[in-house]
Amino acid sequence: MLSNLLNFSGGPGALPPSVLDQTQRAITALPETGISILGMSHRSDWFRALLQEAQDNIRRFLDIPERFHILFLQGGSSLQFSMIPMNFAAAARAPAEFVASGYWSRKAIGEAEAVVRSRIVWDGVAEGYRRLPAWSSLERSAQAPFLHFISNETVEGLQFRDAPLPNGVPLIADMSSDFLSRRFDIGDYAMVYAHAQKNLGPAGVTLVLIDDAMLSRIPAGLPPMLDYRTHVEHGSNYNTPPVFSIYVLNLVSRWLRDEIGGVDAMEKINLDKAATLYQALERHPEMIEIHADPAARSAMNVAFRFRAPAHHDLFLAEAQAAGFSGLEGHRSIGGLRASLYNAVSMQAVQQLAGLLDDFAQRRA
Repeated sequence: MLSNLLNFSGGPGALPPSVLDQTQRAITALPETGISILGMSHRSDWFRALLQEAQDNIRRFLDIPERFHILFLQGGSSLQFSMIPMNFAAAARAPAEFVASGYWSRKAIGEAEAVVRSRIVWDGVAEGYRRLPAWSSLERSAQAPFLHFISNETVEGLQFRDAPLPNGVPLIADMSSDFLSRRFDIGDYAMVYAHAQKNLGPAGVTLVLIDDAMLSRIPAGLPPMLDYRTHVEHGSNYNTPPVFSIYVLNLVSRWLRDEIGGVDAMEKINLDKAATLYQALERHPEMIEIHADPAARSAMNVAFRFRAPAHHDLFLAEAQAAGFSGLEGHRSIGGLRASLYNAVSMQAVQQLAGLLDDFAQRRA
């Protein structure tokens, strides 16, 4: 039987057991209101307090200054791929700039090109998206309306360690799969966004952090739902927001605060988990290939494959029988993938490493 504790899915990702327990009870009745979370009004004082608590927790985790608006939007990161160029590049004279580091950054570029001109400053496609560029090697324009990149490529298992060097151009990052998994300096960015179904909660809500200075760049005439100013003005409550998803996101933020001890403690746990799994894979180089080059390896998503195709199905069958789920690789590159999001425990990673060792030794 599959186990929630052994869920290595790339998304929707695992949720902490305590969050699942509280969510189960809230579906029947919230302790504070006696009403199901599925029927709570988005115009209630309770929901306004929920939004405020979620914002406050996120601000404290990352020391986010008040000049950054925190929004809870819908449409996933895929809608952000279109909203960002519509808001910040539609009237620009120079093309928006993008780093193409994998599957999802290519998707972002494709969406943007339906709206504005774009320029790719680096593309790893020729090497199969196995490495990341040195920021100093990019030829960037000081006239670009923004530079967009994805901090962690979930498909290929690639993760940037830091932000690009500043050149006066607003920096926008999709951090969907590593937000709150580690500390970063929000001051390096004009905007950061992350959909929830990795480290933040269930699908349905997308978190957006946006510097107030960016709002003056938005042209007039956008549809209100696609204008960031609308959501700032209405406090993420312009239309009916995803109350359930925001509620679970806030439960996750409480778990990170009260049970883990914050982002710094979470980062250490995540680095230890990643080291445990990569070391297990590296013990069997004759049988297993890790997709990403060592310098670019992600602490969130570990993409790998067995060199003998026959081992792929055999391993998945054994893993499923042992209670594991979510280990199938993305359809674009195949192979296997273990996602080590915040709610995946070290014990679960150690069990996976042990299964890999045992499987490889029996077939050596």
